[in-house]
Amino acid sequence: MEVSVSRAVTRSRKVLALAAGAAALAAPLALAAPATGAEAAPVPYTVTPLRFTVEANGRSCAVDADLYRPAGVDADHPAPAVLATNGFGGSKSDGSTAAIGRAFAARGYVGLVYSGLGFGKSGCLISLDAPESDGRAAARLVDFLAGTRAADDGTRADFVTRDGAGDPRVGMIGGSYGGAVQLATASVDPRVDALVPLITWNDLAYALAPNAADRATPGVFKGQWANGFYLIGEGQPLLSPSLDPSRINSLGCLHFVTDACDTIKLLNSGRYPAADAEKMLAYARSVSPVSYLDRITAPTLIVQGQSDSLFNLNEARATYDRLRERGVDTRMIWQSWGHSGGQKAGELDLGDPGASYVGQRILAWFDRYLRENPAADTGPAFAWYREGRSEYGTADRVPALSQRLYLSGDGKLVDDRAKVARGSRKYANWLVPTSHSESSLAGMIGLPDPRPYDTPGTYLGWTSAPLAAPVDLVGAPRATLRVVSPATERVQDSGDAADKLVLFAKLYDVAPDGTKTLVNRLVAPVRVPDVTRPFTVELPGIVHRYETGHRLEFVVAASDTAYSGNRGVKPVTVVSAPESTGTLSLPLVEGRVG
Repeated sequence: MEVSVSRAVTRSRKVLALAAGAAALAAPLALAAPATGAEAAPVPYTVTPLRFTVEANGRSCAVDADLYRPAGVDADHPAPAVLATNGFGGSKSDGSTAAIGRAFAARGYVGLVYSGLGFGKSGCLISLDAPESDGRAAARLVDFLAGTRAADDGTRADFVTRDGAGDPRVGMIGGSYGGAVQLATASVDPRVDALVPLITWNDLAYALAPNAADRATPGVFKGQWANGFYLIGEGQPLLSPSLDPSRINSLGCLHFVTDACDTIKLLNSGRYPAADAEKMLAYARSVSPVSYLDRITAPTLIVQGQSDSLFNLNEARATYDRLRERGVDTRMIWQSWGHSGGQKAGELDLGDPGASYVGQRILAWFDRYLRENPAADTGPAFAWYREGRSEYGTADRVPALSQRLYLSGDGKLVDDRAKVARGSRKYANWLVPTSHSESSLAGMIGLPDPRPYDTPGTYLGWTSAPLAAPVDLVGAPRATLRVVSPATERVQDSGDAADKLVLFAKLYDVAPDGTKTLVNRLVAPVRVPDVTRPFTVELPGIVHRYETGHRLEFVVAASDTAYSGNRGVKPVTVVSAPESTGTLSLPLVEGRVG
């Protein structure tokens, strides 16, 4: 694997705030000019409000949009288009969404920015970016850009570059909810020419109820995040008053489609009988890229946040791998910030075009695929933000697992199986959470959050020796575990997945003074498929440098305040011996753990 470093611009301006606290989960964006050459003077443009009537979820409803048209763009001088919509809880008018229209229009693109279904002044129910509703609605806007349909007031677009009759040159960009809709749209409309989804999901079943050991088994409910979004969605008629009857569902939820409503209710119930759990997984995945990536051919630049406990780096990696397997031109950037905060200087600043590495990559992507500039440099296959160094590392592929460590019976994390001490260690959960990783909405809206902690007796940790030299970890660590839990074994085959053992795996950085840092506050929730068998845990992807003298600590905890937990008390024993013990594999790009 070839690894290099790209220096990021270090000028600092704060990214646009998420409006109205948790009610504006619109991804902040910044757009920079290409890295080579001077940036052209901004192009003046006009903004025209438009309304489109579309069909979705069996309902007819309005889509509220703004058309950004650069000066000089007309039928004789057409320009490619950029289509965008808001993050969950936002609208076409929130700061980051409107900024997309302004930024691209100023660079000569036709912009069409709209409020997603169920948000702002757009009608219909929230269906979680389902291809057959949100995707089809966006496709009707592509029709407008193609000149084959008019807005409700009769406005037509005959000034967008075309690849053929009824086929406009159009790309999409947006974050979070506005990221997944791009993939949904491209899955039902092959006319979309380029995608830039930021901080979005691959599989909502994994995102909202992750099981890091087995995606076929219902996971551990991410209650704080999921219920935060649910309340934002249900509150839309209050946040954006509307008498549009297409926004109201009388079958259980106020504002979501019924299947989404049933899913959140089941997750909150704490009971997952096989038939109900299968239905929950089926709906969450049907509205997720994991179920339709095989229909996408548009070149895709994926940007994901290293500080993101809602949609972690594994989500981006899953989409990236599948698209590349199919031969789709796909690149991936791991930036610092995500839904959990983490903004660093020099990243994605809308107020300073041309100042960020990621912004340069975005504009180059559209320059190549919308303006068809063969000289545009679309960059390396993979890049990641090197924390503390204001720069990006780049490589021709994502780093592989490169070192295996062993869980010793004396609580040490050792680099040789022969060093494993025989021993057994125990922990037990309480009926209330005893470990804390995060308050899920705190990072997004800027609230203080207690430091992560684990209560003695409710977790086990394995710690390495102090490092002789720095170690850089880039990617998703993987652990293999075997636990003994007779209390779980007696009930795990009850037919209700909620009876299976729940645990949380995570990695700490332990400083020489004993201070512990949970890297980006990320944990891997696990609902153990079968406690009588070994299982493998894929931890969330992280980018982190462990400095000289620091130690790695791998922890398995019984609970976490941000998630649901075990039903009943389920003591756990972990047994270690040289010939049979748990392991931890790390994707290292520099150094080794000795």
